Amino acid sequence: MKIGAITVGQSPRTDVTADIMGIFDGKAELCEKGGLDGLTKEEISEFKPEEGDYILVSRLNDGSSVTFAERFILPRLETAIHELEKEGAELIMMFCTGKFPDTLKSSIPLIYPCDILDRMVPLFSTNSSIIVVTPSPEQLKQSMDKWSQIVTDVKVISASPYGDRKEILKAAEQAKGLKGDVIVLDCIGYSQEMKEIFARETKKPVILPRTLLARMISELTDR
Repeated sequence: MKIGAITVGQSPRTDVTADIMGIFDGKAELCEKGGLDGLTKEEISEFKPEEGDYILVSRLNDGSSVTFAERFILPRLETAIHELEKEGAELIMMFCTGKFPDTLKSSIPLIYPCDILDRMVPLFSTNSSIIVVTPSPEQLKQSMDKWSQIVTDVKVISASPYGDRKEILKAAEQAKGLKGDVIVLDCIGYSQEMKEIFARETKKPVILPRTLLARMISELTDR
């Protein structure tokens, strides 16, 4: 089965596929596109968020991360969708947990991790209490605003999945002291290794979007 994948950063997302391709057990061919493909860092720097912008954080080909406003890449994401359709993809998964406007159109299923998380996270929280980890301090309010509409009690902390491992360890230690039924690593950039760090340090269940997304998609590839 040919599956499309779109990152808001630059493709290919080898960091993500390292954790998910085994889930498909050789039954999926992945075609990747990126919202920042073909752009230099100088060009991307012009996408700097302003007040009121929806903020995204993603990875570049050199492994570094960038922070930018969603509005700048929406036309590029639409182009990526059309390219994947023409290349024969049967569905497209978005390699980003952010929210996207319904102006993005696709003739094939377009699967957003945020839609899966919005529905599943409350099911795992008996007390409607969660701890959310988001990549950037700039996203703290954005994340709080979103999750407070879904569960009753939300704590949000930040730790970049693209930076020093010590930042993840520090965040895990911080999460250890917070009350919450489950930890949500709210970015496709968080890895299986990072999930294991949070689980080990906090003794709490941890939801990892990249593997959650792949496991759901694998229901369609298992045929």
